Amino acid sequence: MGPIRLSTRSEYESFVDRYDTFLFDCDGVIWHGSTVVNNVPKVLDMLRSRGKRLVFVTNNSATSRKDYVKKFASLGIQASVEEIFSSAYATAVYLHDVLKFDPSKKAYVIGGAGIRHELEEVGITTIGHDDIAQVSLATLKEIEPNVEVGAVILGIDYDISYRKLANAHVNLVENPDCLFIATNDDRTLPGGKHMYPGTGSLLNTLVHSTQRTPLVMGKPNTPMLECVLKKFSLEPTRTCMVGDRLDTDILFGIKGGLSTLCVLTGVADEAAVCSPESPQASYYISSLGDLSVIQ
Repeated sequence: MGPIRLSTRSEYESFVDRYDTFLFDCDGVIWHGSTVVNNVPKVLDMLRSRGKRLVFVTNNSATSRKDYVKKFASLGIQASVEEIFSSAYATAVYLHDVLKFDPSKKAYVIGGAGIRHELEEVGITTIGHDDIAQVSLATLKEIEPNVEVGAVILGIDYDISYRKLANAHVNLVENPDCLFIATNDDRTLPGGKHMYPGTGSLLNTLVHSTQRTPLVMGKPNTPMLECVLKKFSLEPTRTCMVGDRLDTDILFGIKGGLSTLCVLTGVADEAAVCSPESPQASYYISSLGDLSVIQ
């Protein structure tokens, strides 16, 4: 049986009553860039008024949880730091709590301020963000492994440079004990009218050059799933993952044994959702904002 389309008030009521916790992707579900999806704030308020637990799960590592709270507020949406679970935060938690990262070591980070902030919040020193100077074939020899680097972490980096990639490469190749972690492996990144290269596309450069396989944190991979399930003590049968990407959000929910709702306001269209070749969502809906008809 394929995904069930929700389109009537009674179907919306039944759907909402079925779950205690809703996990939401953000871009394409809650907002598009800096524009909130129509009626979504009303829907989130309605769910809170019914005692539902809301968790915002995003693969975006460029923004810290504190900055996410500010973005939610700017769009008229209530959210707390504890309700936000980003791939940057998951990386920091996993590195510190699960892998017991050596505090005397540093993390070489290719990524934005979000990942650096989350790592530093758990006491991990980061380097690499200022490696933007140009390099030439003649000056490549200046780039050497750093014995203080215990992990190379890659997230989305809008200022990526050859120097950063070269530094990451030599540390990973010359030190087999150096951890290799990616915040996510999304192939593309939504940006207005077009899709652009995502973290996974940047990651492939280092995978190819080092011939090493990274631990990938973000949706749909299990490390982030394990972190979410543990932190929030979720009951899978009473939890629904809401997203717009079949290969990340919906597959993430499926791997966790959760119900899933795919919205059509982002990457996936109805044809893709209904294709038997796609990860099969439990339900789909035109927009999360459609649920605003119930109170």
